[in-house]
Amino acid sequence: MEFDQIKELIKLIQKSKISEFRYEDEKAKFSIRTKAYSANKEVIMQPTMVPSMPMNVAPQQQPQQQNALPQEQVVNTALANDKQAAKEEENANYIEVKSPMVGTFYRSPSPEKGPFVKVGDIIELDDTICLIEAMKLFNEVKAEVSGKIVKMMVEDASPVEYDQVLFLVEPI
Repeated sequence: MEFDQIKELIKLIQKSKISEFRYEDEKAKFSIRTKAYSANKEVIMQPTMVPSMPMNVAPQQQPQQQNALPQEQVVNTALANDKQAAKEEENANYIEVKSPMVGTFYRSPSPEKGPFVKVGDIIELDDTICLIEAMKLFNEVKAEVSGKIVKMMVEDASPVEYDQVLFLVEPI
């Protein structure tokens, strides 16, 4: 392509809505980009590391209106925290029997039979207290402590997680 032809091509591209033109043959290879090319080019944001704030610099104070909770919500939150603390204190005297695996909790060996244990029952070490079904296998959960069942923490036939509390036991 001759120089005069290239100049003519540039004029045509400027008049059109083309933002980029590429040309290639055996003798030459070039591309022409207009101002619209950089305006239309998609900007890709790269994640950047933000330096942490030095320890001796105090954080800026936000206006109190933005951070303030409604009085009712503050009271409800305080009541919920008090109830949770009272519940934890009440349960502190009991031993937690936890699930040894993930699965489905069953209180009885079959639907026709009664539960292994119920609230108020006295259990001995190595008594079967429930079943946990995992991958179509029923696993017996044995008591690791002697005591009185005070509370059942899981409903029958409900899913349980590893280390989830199943029973609260009062040691004897």
